[in-house]
Amino acid sequence: MTLRDAWESEARNWVAWARAPGHDSYWVFHRDRFLDLLPPPAGLTLDIGCGEGRFPRDLKERGYEVIGVDASRTLIEHAREADPRGDYRVADAAKLPLADASVQLVTALLSLHDMDDMPGAVAESARALAPGGRLCAAIVHPINSAGKFASRTPDAPFVIRDSYFEGRPYADSIERDGLRMTFISRHRPLEAYFAALESAGFLVERLAEMGDSTDPPGDRWQRLPLFLHLRAVRP
Repeated sequence: MTLRDAWESEARNWVAWARAPGHDSYWVFHRDRFLDLLPPPAGLTLDIGCGEGRFPRDLKERGYEVIGVDASRTLIEHAREADPRGDYRVADAAKLPLADASVQLVTALLSLHDMDDMPGAVAESARALAPGGRLCAAIVHPINSAGKFASRTPDAPFVIRDSYFEGRPYADSIERDGLRMTFISRHRPLEAYFAALESAGFLVERLAEMGDSTDPPGDRWQRLPLFLHLRAVRP
């Protein structure tokens, strides 16, 4: 099964999960940290892997003009229902329905690791960006996706049983507060993301590794990063 098909199969679960206020890291801390990475509104913004549209809706509230694209038809339907005046399109991020140099900002909030053709999505982002435009992305940190903590205790060791360097699909099934979601993604080493950026001609301006700010100091996800944020410019 492709990642595209896997996310389509989980689309309705994701809508319920994503729209439950305070339910996941987006509401707890992730959105605000990612927003700090973005340049001010100017020109058109493209959000790739927009899902049911919660991040484009938040961007629009802050003055950004946004197009959202996602490969899941069901998720785009929900995005349009929640924001009837918005611009949401069913599209593969590696085959964007936009002209060259037509946008000033591309955002990819926790979506690149869910794409079958991540290098293609990065290359298409570069093509769609005007010179001087930015790509701002957040991914599950490759250390996070490479292994697991041995237990839930604060001092649990983190174990990587398989090769960190080998790309592979993985799935995490979580049930919380009556909601269930299976996250289907692909582990890629850090080198794979930066090779894609280099090949597309991007220059990285900023990089930040994010732990869980809600954990006590020294707890599991204060010792290792959950996510990686980056901002890159198209010269």
